[in-house]
Amino acid sequence: MLLGSKPHAAMDTGKQFAMTAKFLRTAIILGLLSAIGPFAVDMYLPALPSIGADLRASTSAVQMSLFIFFLSMGLGQIIVGPISDMVGRKLPLYGGLLLFAIGGVGSALSPSIEWLIAFRFIQGLGACAGMAVPRAIVRDLHTGVEATRLMSLLMLVFSVSPILAPLTGSIVIETVGWRAVFWAVTGAALLAAILLATSLEETRPAADRVGSSFVKALADYRFLMGDRNFLGLSFIGGFGIASFFVYLASSSFILIDHYGLSPGVYSVFFSINAVAFIGVSQFAGMLTSRFGLPRVVRVAIVGYVTVMVVLFAVMASGIEGLAVMASLLFVGYGFLGLVIPTTSVLAMEEHGEIAGTASALMGTLHFATGAVAMAVAGQFFDGTPLPMVAGITACAVVAFLLTQVTLGSRRREVAVEAEMPAE
Repeated sequence: MLLGSKPHAAMDTGKQFAMTAKFLRTAIILGLLSAIGPFAVDMYLPALPSIGADLRASTSAVQMSLFIFFLSMGLGQIIVGPISDMVGRKLPLYGGLLLFAIGGVGSALSPSIEWLIAFRFIQGLGACAGMAVPRAIVRDLHTGVEATRLMSLLMLVFSVSPILAPLTGSIVIETVGWRAVFWAVTGAALLAAILLATSLEETRPAADRVGSSFVKALADYRFLMGDRNFLGLSFIGGFGIASFFVYLASSSFILIDHYGLSPGVYSVFFSINAVAFIGVSQFAGMLTSRFGLPRVVRVAIVGYVTVMVVLFAVMASGIEGLAVMASLLFVGYGFLGLVIPTTSVLAMEEHGEIAGTASALMGTLHFATGAVAMAVAGQFFDGTPLPMVAGITACAVVAFLLTQVTLGSRRREVAVEAEMPAE
């Protein structure tokens, strides 16, 4: 009996290894696809002051090229999500990468800030597929704790962008100029297309696409817009992301111009916050397995808003030390690393049949919220860190209030956990 069990044990071990390898491969590919859009932002950030000087553009005009990218990347998801439900996940990804490449080439050749803004809009439309479709693929494959694990691993790969892209961008900018940034991100899109073609299987079978259409998508959007739980969770994540968008829009001007950092040192500073965000997010699967998704969201939001309120109070009192700001942002964005993957999984749990549409609406709400917050905070920009910190804190407070409404009571928490589908 013992002898007979050995082949079975070996087979089970081999099967488990193969499943783990496939799980990791999927996370790597989805993470790289998701990182294409942020890569075009994070490499670009150290170049903002240089672009303004080279194209003789104001700070607000240069920030508009960032704002328009986020806006088109958010709004485009409304279209690409239902398309991925209708034709499968891979074809929209190919189309998005093609548009992204066209926008990248145009941005690299732009003779004025107006042309740059126009091509950044096109590039954002292309990037939207890489944001919406991978989340739908996660929902195609898993729910609950396993979905949280895959989403967290996806974010680990995704972290290549905020950790390495600013430093890479600063080196490229200082060596050959800001236009080379766009040639680099276009090359990254071509690499992503090769990986998509060779290493990712279609996760939405033809049988599941039957009945999907734009008419049905409109009905699904109406249904989702009436789902208070979905909206609440989407906006919790949205205001969390918005707080980071406010930081993205102003940090290069503040840290380079106000604090006097070089683009290279700024890139390291920026990457530190990304390390906190991504590093803590890797504990999401373990924590949700033990405590449940709603409870992790609630505790993480409390930690996040507390740190950001303290940061605002310190800055408002006149203490503008870079070390103080860096330390508190590091801790705060660590808490945020638990909020984004958990709220995304919770919002998608009950909408597997329309995962592409649900992911699209959630992504649009995320990016629209972020773009609006970025635009509002930009109106108060004065070159000092206080307006930026105030915008970040305001977003954190709104996310906290939404959490209290959506997941505020223990009874509601238990109800949500009871409704979650089993693995």
